[in-house]
Amino acid sequence: MAKIATREAYGQALAELGEEIREIVVLDADLSKSTKTSVFAKKFPDRFFNIGIAEQNLMGTAAGFATCGKIPFASTFAIFAAGRAFEQIRNSICYPNLNVKIAATHAGITVGEDGATHQSVEDMALMRAIPHMVVINPADAEEAKQAVRAAALHKGPVYLRFGRHPVETIFDKNYRFEIGKGVILREGKDVAIIATGVMVGESLKAAETLSKKGIEAMVVNISTLKPIDKEVIVKAAECGAIVTAEEHNIIGGLGSAVAEVLAETRPTIMKRIGIADEFGQSGNPDELLKLYHLTADDIAGAAEELKRK
Repeated sequence: MAKIATREAYGQALAELGEEIREIVVLDADLSKSTKTSVFAKKFPDRFFNIGIAEQNLMGTAAGFATCGKIPFASTFAIFAAGRAFEQIRNSICYPNLNVKIAATHAGITVGEDGATHQSVEDMALMRAIPHMVVINPADAEEAKQAVRAAALHKGPVYLRFGRHPVETIFDKNYRFEIGKGVILREGKDVAIIATGVMVGESLKAAETLSKKGIEAMVVNISTLKPIDKEVIVKAAECGAIVTAEEHNIIGGLGSAVAEVLAETRPTIMKRIGIADEFGQSGNPDELLKLYHLTADDIAGAAEELKRK
């Protein structure tokens, strides 16, 4: 099936929702062509606001719109949203629990050639640590579109993480996204692979590879890192071993969140696949995934290693 970047799906979803939910306003930090909010801007120019290269003002203005009953979607690159505007998100949005949706694009190392300064591999950790914040990382375009709708209907702050690099389609129109719910995409009894974002597709490929070797892997999609689905994680632990996979630092992201649940409910041997506490670098997205060991082969190898223990 065709590969579509989740940022593309975000732009389409916003434009569609704009017809249905008139309270939605969209703000951007002079990156609307890249974040795809330009689709909404063209359709609803009176409800689109370019704040300029001033991400802290972007979040403060979004907070102001929320106090007036609007549903603001504030967009910029993930590195600027989670990093440069962290204080405004914490104090102006989450502390008063305002109804702001932060839609951050160009997350992870698959930003590619823009390099380490623009490859946000810490954003989910930062956002997950703030009280009141919901953190969502869709696996494909369909899930991204449904997540945007769910975020718009949710009352409170939401951080939505989108990618620049096109990803394979996993879900069809029959899929139903729900905030806080993980989904078992493949049943298995020997090992569980819990993945988020672009790594979900890689995890399904890894499961196919493992099956040919006689290892049946459960694959779980965790698109909501906060609140995380503890029930599905405990279910995955019945396999006796868990591999987590994320395009993010292994510190503070999905791997950490899963480990926290397991430590308090059902201690289980696990391996975290992700960025090993280092910065990215400039390169082709697919080559970077290989360089940082974020491929289906890496996931399958980690699963095999756990089964040998």
